[in-house]
Amino acid sequence: MKRLLLAAALSLAAALPAAAQTVVIVRHAEKVDSSADPLLSEAGQARAQALAATLADAHPSVILTSPLKRTVLTAAPTADYHSVTSEAVPLDGGLQAHLAAIVARVEAAPDDSTILIVGHSNTVPLIARALGYADAADMPECEYDRLTTLHLMGEGQAHGVVSRFGEPTTC
Repeated sequence: MKRLLLAAALSLAAALPAAAQTVVIVRHAEKVDSSADPLLSEAGQARAQALAATLADAHPSVILTSPLKRTVLTAAPTADYHSVTSEAVPLDGGLQAHLAAIVARVEAAPDDSTILIVGHSNTVPLIARALGYADAADMPECEYDRLTTLHLMGEGQAHGVVSRFGEPTTC
Protein backbone atom coordinates (compact mmCIF):
# COMPACT_ATOMS: atom_id res chain seq x y z
CA MET A 1 0.00 0.00 0.00
CA LYS A 2 2.82 2.41 0.91
CA ARG A 3 4.62 1.76 -2.37
CA LEU A 4 1.33 2.24 -4.20
CA LEU A 5 0.81 5.66 -2.59
CA LEU A 6 4.37 6.72 -3.38
CA ALA A 7 4.03 5.39 -6.93
CA ALA A 8 0.85 7.43 -7.32
CA ALA A 9 2.59 10.54 -6.01
CA LEU A 10 5.59 10.02 -8.26
CA SER A 11 3.40 9.25 -11.28
CA LEU A 12 1.58 12.51 -10.59
CA ALA A 13 4.98 14.17 -10.89
CA ALA A 14 5.34 12.63 -14.34
CA ALA A 15 1.97 14.08 -15.35
CA LEU A 16 2.98 17.59 -14.27
CA PRO A 17 4.98 19.94 -16.45
CA ALA A 18 8.59 18.82 -16.91
CA ALA A 19 9.86 21.82 -14.94
CA ALA A 20 8.05 20.89 -11.71
CA GLN A 21 10.33 20.01 -8.82
CA THR A 22 9.44 17.12 -6.58
CA VAL A 23 10.24 17.63 -2.90
CA VAL A 24 9.89 14.79 -0.40
CA ILE A 25 9.83 15.88 3.25
CA VAL A 26 10.13 13.52 6.22
CA ARG A 27 10.90 13.76 9.89
CA HIS A 28 14.04 12.11 11.22
CA ALA A 29 13.60 8.51 12.36
CA GLU A 30 13.22 7.37 15.95
CA LYS A 31 16.03 8.44 18.26
CA VAL A 32 17.80 6.37 20.88
CA ASP A 33 17.17 8.87 23.71
CA SER A 34 16.09 12.44 24.34
CA SER A 35 19.56 13.97 24.61
CA ALA A 36 20.41 17.09 22.57
CA ASP A 37 21.89 15.26 19.57
CA PRO A 38 21.06 11.55 19.80
CA LEU A 39 21.75 8.71 17.40
CA LEU A 40 18.96 6.62 15.89
CA SER A 41 17.47 3.72 17.81
CA GLU A 42 17.16 0.28 16.20
CA ALA A 43 13.64 1.23 15.11
CA GLY A 44 15.05 4.47 13.70
CA GLN A 45 17.75 2.64 11.76
CA ALA A 46 15.07 0.34 10.32
CA ARG A 47 12.97 3.39 9.37
CA ALA A 48 15.97 5.02 7.65
CA GLN A 49 16.39 1.84 5.59
CA ALA A 50 12.64 1.86 4.84
CA LEU A 51 12.95 5.43 3.58
CA ALA A 52 15.74 4.39 1.21
CA ALA A 53 13.60 1.50 -0.06
CA THR A 54 10.57 3.77 -0.46
CA LEU A 55 12.60 6.30 -2.47
CA ALA A 56 14.54 3.73 -4.51
CA ASP A 57 12.82 4.83 -7.73
CA ALA A 58 12.59 8.53 -6.87
CA HIS A 59 16.23 9.39 -7.71
CA PRO A 60 16.76 12.38 -5.42
CA SER A 61 19.58 14.57 -6.65
CA VAL A 62 19.59 16.84 -3.59
CA ILE A 63 19.28 15.69 0.03
CA LEU A 64 18.96 18.32 2.75
CA THR A 65 19.12 17.71 6.50
CA SER A 66 19.64 19.73 9.63
CA PRO A 67 23.15 19.35 11.08
CA LEU A 68 21.87 17.07 13.86
CA LYS A 69 22.88 13.40 13.82
CA ARG A 70 19.34 12.03 13.72
CA THR A 71 18.51 13.80 10.45
CA VAL A 72 21.86 13.00 8.83
CA LEU A 73 21.57 9.33 9.84
CA THR A 74 17.97 9.12 8.58
CA ALA A 75 19.06 10.43 5.17
CA ALA A 76 22.25 8.34 4.97
CA PRO A 77 20.83 5.10 3.47
CA THR A 78 18.98 7.06 0.76
CA ALA A 79 22.07 9.17 0.05
CA ASP A 80 24.22 6.04 -0.18
CA TYR A 81 21.75 4.25 -2.45
CA HIS A 82 21.62 7.17 -4.88
CA SER A 83 25.30 8.19 -4.51
CA VAL A 84 24.28 11.67 -3.36
CA THR A 85 26.02 13.62 -0.61
CA SER A 86 23.52 15.05 1.86
CA GLU A 87 23.83 18.72 2.73
CA ALA A 88 23.33 19.93 6.30
CA VAL A 89 21.48 23.24 6.37
CA PRO A 90 22.73 25.22 9.39
CA LEU A 91 20.52 26.06 12.34
CA ASP A 92 22.42 29.32 12.93
CA GLY A 93 20.16 32.33 13.17
CA GLY A 94 17.13 30.43 14.43
CA LEU A 95 14.18 28.67 12.87
CA GLN A 96 13.25 31.35 10.33
CA ALA A 97 16.82 31.53 9.02
CA HIS A 98 16.91 27.72 8.76
CA LEU A 99 13.63 27.68 6.81
CA ALA A 100 14.81 30.49 4.52
CA ALA A 101 18.06 28.61 3.81
CA ILE A 102 16.14 25.43 2.92
CA VAL A 103 13.78 27.34 0.61
CA ALA A 104 16.75 29.07 -1.03
CA ARG A 105 18.50 25.73 -1.59
CA VAL A 106 15.35 24.22 -3.13
CA GLU A 107 14.93 27.26 -5.37
CA ALA A 108 18.57 26.93 -6.48
CA ALA A 109 18.10 23.29 -7.52
CA PRO A 110 17.31 22.42 -11.15
CA ASP A 111 13.66 22.75 -12.12
CA ASP A 112 13.25 19.03 -12.77
CA SER A 113 15.04 17.78 -9.65
CA THR A 114 13.80 15.55 -6.87
CA ILE A 115 14.81 16.77 -3.42
CA LEU A 116 14.66 14.90 -0.11
CA ILE A 117 14.44 17.02 3.05
CA VAL A 118 14.83 15.37 6.46
CA GLY A 119 13.68 17.65 9.25
CA HIS A 120 12.10 17.57 12.68
CA SER A 121 8.53 17.38 13.98
CA ASN A 122 8.43 21.16 14.34
CA THR A 123 10.08 21.93 10.98
CA VAL A 124 8.47 19.45 8.55
CA PRO A 125 5.11 21.27 8.35
CA LEU A 126 6.81 24.67 8.31
CA ILE A 127 9.06 23.62 5.42
CA ALA A 128 6.07 22.32 3.45
CA ARG A 129 4.17 25.57 4.06
CA ALA A 130 7.21 27.69 3.15
CA LEU A 131 7.38 25.79 -0.16
CA GLY A 132 3.74 26.60 -0.94
CA TYR A 133 1.79 23.66 0.55
CA ALA A 134 -0.61 25.53 2.82
CA ASP A 135 -2.45 22.34 3.85
CA ALA A 136 0.55 20.89 5.72
CA ALA A 137 -0.72 19.70 9.09
CA ASP A 138 1.25 20.13 12.29
CA MET A 139 3.17 17.02 13.33
CA PRO A 140 2.94 15.49 16.80
CA GLU A 141 6.17 14.52 18.55
CA CYS A 142 5.24 10.81 18.32
CA GLU A 143 4.83 10.72 14.50
CA TYR A 144 7.72 9.33 12.45
CA ASP A 145 6.08 7.73 9.39
CA ARG A 146 4.73 10.77 7.50
CA LEU A 147 6.09 11.28 3.99
CA THR A 148 4.98 14.51 2.31
CA THR A 149 5.56 14.71 -1.44
CA LEU A 150 5.27 18.16 -2.97
CA HIS A 151 5.23 19.09 -6.62
CA LEU A 152 6.30 22.71 -6.84
CA MET A 153 4.32 24.52 -9.49
CA GLY A 154 6.06 27.90 -9.33
CA GLU A 155 4.83 31.20 -7.93
CA GLY A 156 4.68 29.76 -4.40
CA GLN A 157 2.21 27.03 -5.42
CA ALA A 158 2.63 23.38 -4.47
CA HIS A 159 0.50 20.28 -4.84
CA GLY A 160 1.02 17.86 -1.96
CA VAL A 161 0.38 14.21 -1.21
CA VAL A 162 0.85 12.76 2.27
CA SER A 163 1.64 9.07 2.58
CA ARG A 164 3.35 6.79 5.12
CA PHE A 165 6.56 4.75 5.10
CA GLY A 166 8.13 2.12 7.31
CA GLU A 167 6.38 0.71 10.35
CA PRO A 168 3.28 2.70 11.34
CA THR A 169 3.70 4.98 14.31
CA THR A 170 0.93 5.36 16.82
CA CYS A 171 0.22 8.49 18.77
